[in-house]
Formats: sequence, C-alpha cells, structure tokens
Amino acid sequence: MNKPQVGILMGSDSDLEIMKGAAAILSDLGIENEVLILSTHRAPEETAQYAKSAKSKGIKVIIAGAGGAAALPGSIAAFTTLPVIGVPISTKALKGVDSLFSIVSMPPGVPVATVGIDSAKNAGLLAVQIIGTSDPKVANRFEEYKQTMKKEVLQKNTKILSSGWKKYLREK
Repeated sequence: MNKPQVGILMGSDSDLEIMKGAAAILSDLGIENEVLILSTHRAPEETAQYAKSAKSKGIKVIIAGAGGAAALPGSIAAFTTLPVIGVPISTKALKGVDSLFSIVSMPPGVPVATVGIDSAKNAGLLAVQIIGTSDPKVANRFEEYKQTMKKEVLQKNTKILSSGWKKYLREK
C-alpha cells in the first residue's frame, strides 16, 4: 500500500456515513487516503498534531467534515499550509446551513475551500483536481472520469428523446 495523499477527518463517527463519499471516490480514482476521527473540541492536541505533521507524511490535501459550529476544518487549516477542504454536514436543527456558514466564514489568512452540505464526494473530486495539478496521471484519471459522466448523461438524453419523459420515468 502506498502512502496516503489525502487525509479525511471527521469529528465523530456519526459523520462517516457522509464522509465515506470522499473516501470512495478517491479510492475509485486511485488516490490513497486515510480516514480518521479527530475532534478540535474533544481531542485538540491530537488534531493539531495531525495537521502539523500531515505534510511530512506525504499528505497533499486534507478533507475535514463537520456539523454545527464546524470548527474542525478551520482548526486544521490554522495548523497547516496544505489545502483544506471543508464538508459541512447536515444538522437536525438547521439542516447544515449552520455548518456551511461556519466553514465559509474563515478569517483572512486561514482559507478553507468549502463544498456543498453533505457533498463529501465533491470534496474528494476537488482533492483529485488539486493533486492533478502536479501529477499528470491523476489529471488523466480525472479527465476520464469526466468523460464517463458525459457519456452517461448523453446516453440518458438519447433515451429520453426517443421514448419520451413519461416512458423514461416508468422504465427508470
């Protein structure tokens, strides 16, 4: 097994159901990754240590999922120069809008890229694109992924045009 290039962090195992989307797409595209449960509030020293040491371990991008106050992505970004991608996770009270606003409200000098609520798969794809800027093989795999998506959409378009939308829905 190669060294992981992407660290995927979450504050609680309850976030794993969402964050598995990042791990799955990274694995599908051949990007080694590691998944950890760390918490800015409950394990602050360990979380800071991970962020500080990630680059020296070969990590190139960190994806951090968080709900509510969503402090994890920002605290990770405070301790590293690596790109950090925040995944706002849905909450019962505010459906993830609180998480989204928290993550996108980082102060100047501590940037965190942010994807949509519960959009861990997009965070994984963004990590692939970032790594692909310096790795042509990864860039090619991402291009192939996009071409596959294009073919699937065009096949569906051909089908709906030939059968009509009502039949398309019945057969779906």
